[in-house]
Amino acid sequence: MTERQRTLLVLNGAGLLVSAALSGWLHFFQLLGEIDLWPLVNHVDVQVPGESRAWIMAHLEGITNGLLLIAIAVATPFLNLGARQFKTLFYSSLIFGWLFTLPAIANAWFGTRGLAFGGGPFGDSLANNIIYLSGWPPIIAVHIAFGLLCWGAWRHLRQLEPDHET
Repeated sequence: MTERQRTLLVLNGAGLLVSAALSGWLHFFQLLGEIDLWPLVNHVDVQVPGESRAWIMAHLEGITNGLLLIAIAVATPFLNLGARQFKTLFYSSLIFGWLFTLPAIANAWFGTRGLAFGGGPFGDSLANNIIYLSGWPPIIAVHIAFGLLCWGAWRHLRQLEPDHET
């Protein structure tokens, strides 16, 4: 993987961590029912939609996927992949990182789950159906990325000399 691609993975990972911080703040304000940041801002009524579990999910998606992108960038020296495979790993990582995180935030905001077209047991809405459909690219991308990570690490390991105790 090129240094530019690795740097972009780190930058996107940091962006996902920022999204996690922002969704964490929204969760905080949703729990309080107000913005209360004493001594700067006190008791400003705000109604953040959604429920606590959904905001926790959105927060954790940003953290998990942000750290995953950074970890993939750091792990690339231990992968034996061709240029095309590294490019596929790069783009599939960006796809799953952002398209797992942003829909989780949208689910929290719109009170949806995005788990089934038509809402399943969670109720039907246009937002739910859009979020559901947006879930297919990252599901495919994460399997491609994880497959390439395993394949590249296995190929790298096979090239190494066995460790010998002296």
